[in-house]
Amino acid sequence: MPIKRPDAATIAEIAAGWHLELSEASVEQYLEATQALLDSCDVVESLYAEMAPVAPERRWTRPDEADNPLGAWYVKTEIQETTEGPLAGMRLAIKDNTSVGGVPMMNGSRMLEGFIPSEDATVVSRLLAAGAIVAGKAVCEDLCMSAGSHTSKPGPVHSPWDPDRSAGGSSSGSSVLVATGAVDAAISGDQGGSIRIPAAWNGLVGHKPTWGLVPYTGAVPIEQSLDHLGPTTRTVMDAARILNVIAGPDGMDPRQPLDLDSVDYVAQLDRSSDGLRLGVVSEGFGHDNSEAVVDETVWAAVDRLRSAGAFVENVSIPWHRYAPAVFSVIASEGALRQLVEGNTHGSSWKGRYDPELIEFYGSKWREDPDQFPESVKLTMLGAGYTRRLGHGRHYAIARNLELSLTAAYDAALTEYDVLIMPTSPIRPTVLPEKDASIADTLARGTEMLANTAPFDVTGHPACSVPVDVADGLPTGMMIIGRKFDDATVLRVAHAYEALVGGFPTPTFARSSA
Repeated sequence: MPIKRPDAATIAEIAAGWHLELSEASVEQYLEATQALLDSCDVVESLYAEMAPVAPERRWTRPDEADNPLGAWYVKTEIQETTEGPLAGMRLAIKDNTSVGGVPMMNGSRMLEGFIPSEDATVVSRLLAAGAIVAGKAVCEDLCMSAGSHTSKPGPVHSPWDPDRSAGGSSSGSSVLVATGAVDAAISGDQGGSIRIPAAWNGLVGHKPTWGLVPYTGAVPIEQSLDHLGPTTRTVMDAARILNVIAGPDGMDPRQPLDLDSVDYVAQLDRSSDGLRLGVVSEGFGHDNSEAVVDETVWAAVDRLRSAGAFVENVSIPWHRYAPAVFSVIASEGALRQLVEGNTHGSSWKGRYDPELIEFYGSKWREDPDQFPESVKLTMLGAGYTRRLGHGRHYAIARNLELSLTAAYDAALTEYDVLIMPTSPIRPTVLPEKDASIADTLARGTEMLANTAPFDVTGHPACSVPVDVADGLPTGMMIIGRKFDDATVLRVAHAYEALVGGFPTPTFARSSA
């Protein structure tokens, strides 16, 4: 369809928005000059119409409250393309920020309510080709901008350990569905801790792969340099099985090196852990809000690894305490540019875009920006101010500091095979009330990120594994490795799982969760 042509008044309005002072004669000349660009828009629209994907016909249902007691399902499906392959018969939930063609994707937000993607994300295509069953879409937090489980517009997701408490976010539904046995595993996303926090708070394995190892194509971005997809599972073995399938370049995601070596993560689990060197990061403990019981359970887990023959030593990385500030600037100004102004995808990168999603979301949020969650409004206001003040200076500084932050972890990882710290400094918190203040709503979505967010900035692989249940609530230990050495991270996680004989299950476990 030809693009609608502007009139002189529209050009004058746009000029005023840029504070350009144009005479009527100048407006008329620019109006004429824009025609060449608009003609080009018509050409690309015509070309795209010949190749645009067509959504497959797939059946899906929205569960009622009785079938969704913890609020973890968005829609249910039963999609299987083959009964053969390394994941044959494995039932998975897909976080609702990741496209399944022909199935609604809300991303927890009114801004995408009613949107149906035309094609599968790369990870979904790979899972289906490997014999997995896509059992449905898991509820996630509103635009994935909270590490609590209270912001999703379908409603809060409740912990299966205590329904009054948070399940963690933003991959809230993914973790609850795995924890309760509704599915065997899930695909989750992580920009600040959103795979690992829900895993820690639900007694699960949550692996954030090295940045760029798993293609992000087909998932809704927040900030390209922070975007990760990875598995949430009951066991380390299942995490390795899924990573075997979803890892590797797809040629459409510029986050990915094109020369990635193929690794059999399952086979690597069988390698002996004898002689592995574990560095316990001092700055990962004793945060201002740390619960002593969390630090104690992680230290107890480290002692078990030491008793089993691992070499364990304390290591100080002072940069770790500054990392949340670096993350905050990058995530805020970056999300303002990409998620808000750039309508999720932004520009200036080579890869696969989703034109339909961009237009749908861009139109929807401009109709009623007040539908944005508190976290996005804070981003718009806070990052809007810092950018007005410095015109991107603080983002640029943070990106430069990222080099020093990364180097600090890399230096420690020349001495140790992995680094260890608590995943979250606190256990699951009580869900805020519906009429909670803005301050409380925001705090419940960020108070647990001090240890996880740094590794979204640097891109190191990090896996959370359960370590204990303290007063009925699970705690998690995070294992961090060298970039693209996810195999060693999983090997240490697997060794710990073998030591403890498996991980706990929640008290509230219904297959319909």
